[in-house]
Amino acid sequence: MTLGGLLAALMASTAVAGCASGASRGTGPSSRIPDIAAYPPLPNDAPPGASSAALAAAASIGRGVNFGNMLEAPTEGAWGIRVTDEFIDEAAAAGFASVRLPVRWSNHASVDPPYTIDPAFLAHVDSIVDKLLAKNLVVVLNMHHYRQLDGDRLDAGEAAVDARAVDVRFVMLWQQIAARFAGKSARLLFEPYNEPHGRLNGEPWNVLVARTLGVIRKTNPTRVVVIGPTSWNSASDLALLKMPNDANLVATIHDYNPFTFTHQGAEWVNPVLPTGVTCCSAAQVAEMTQPLDAAKRWSDAHHYPVYVGEFGAYSKADEASRVTFDRTMRAAMESRGMTWTYWEFAAGFGVYDPAAHAFRQNLLDSLLGP
Repeated sequence: MTLGGLLAALMASTAVAGCASGASRGTGPSSRIPDIAAYPPLPNDAPPGASSAALAAAASIGRGVNFGNMLEAPTEGAWGIRVTDEFIDEAAAAGFASVRLPVRWSNHASVDPPYTIDPAFLAHVDSIVDKLLAKNLVVVLNMHHYRQLDGDRLDAGEAAVDARAVDVRFVMLWQQIAARFAGKSARLLFEPYNEPHGRLNGEPWNVLVARTLGVIRKTNPTRVVVIGPTSWNSASDLALLKMPNDANLVATIHDYNPFTFTHQGAEWVNPVLPTGVTCCSAAQVAEMTQPLDAAKRWSDAHHYPVYVGEFGAYSKADEASRVTFDRTMRAAMESRGMTWTYWEFAAGFGVYDPAAHAFRQNLLDSLLGP
């Protein structure tokens, strides 16, 4: 799980009245809920394997970084940092090939049909994507932390929609996102959802992502789309994932093994894991690489590339062990032909110190150095 993904354990609360910026309170009758049958799922009985474009896109991600804890917070800045031109400039100048951009779209949209995304927020994300693309970065744009979609408790300030509307709202949000970004460079990739889990586990996710891809394809017929398995993008759930019958796809997993090392002292984990755990013993390396081996076997069998969307170690671990972890993971992923985006740029796992306006050089070297 990510820092942002696990913050629910610390910050979750029952829903309160009102919504975040751009959202509106539900007022209409339940009969207004659109019929999800209007968005039929694409078939997933004969996925063809990746196209040359998808293979090239996966390779182009290279060594990347997540702009985490920024746009996927309940409101931008609520978790301490915002996307800035400084971050964009520094990420590109350091040599990262890609930026994964997590966005909590659900908290910036109406709870009533047609679930309109706040135009100001949409324009803001659009401007960030343009700035990243202008730096010649590959951008993986996703949807993050739609709490109700997973069946999680809402964060403070979020508003629930009618339970029958949750899935169709997700699809209709992507209808808007896809239309807005349809004219962008092929270096922009879409990732429908980060770490599906809970009520989405298994077949519900297969159906929902196939519906969503159908909507995306109406305005973005060839754009490469990144799809991950359930149980928080766990490699073990690749066995349950059914890729739609589409060649312009890339698969993704997240790998935070060993969790007792990567999340030691993390305040949002209950109970808080003890600190002082070092890395990386032979047993720990085996735990780190097991998901990668599982993903490689799945990739070889299904002919879709796998990229690692998240890995990292929280700052409560000692720096030397974090450096060893990063170098070990980097070598393990790349030896298996996998590209990656590190979690994350400037927060609790951050490779960049926003107060000092400088990279944590040892961490940066562990990711991009020799």
